[in-house]
Amino acid sequence: MKNTIKVERAKLDLTQQDLAERVGVSRQTINSIEADRYVPSTVLAIKISEVFKVTVNELFTLQKSD
Repeated sequence: MKNTIKVERAKLDLTQQDLAERVGVSRQTINSIEADRYVPSTVLAIKISEVFKVTVNELFTLQKSD
């Protein structure tokens, strides 16, 4: 699953740590999601999308391999 978290963070000038604190996870979790090594839970995906004021579908894109 691809995502645009890094791009959205840059728009708001947020660090991985800033985002992690806002959604209640570790910086390492945000890093793993951005690097496509970890697929977040539905709840976490919604929390992240709410920070950026975009839909989950705008933030995450399924790939053919998913």
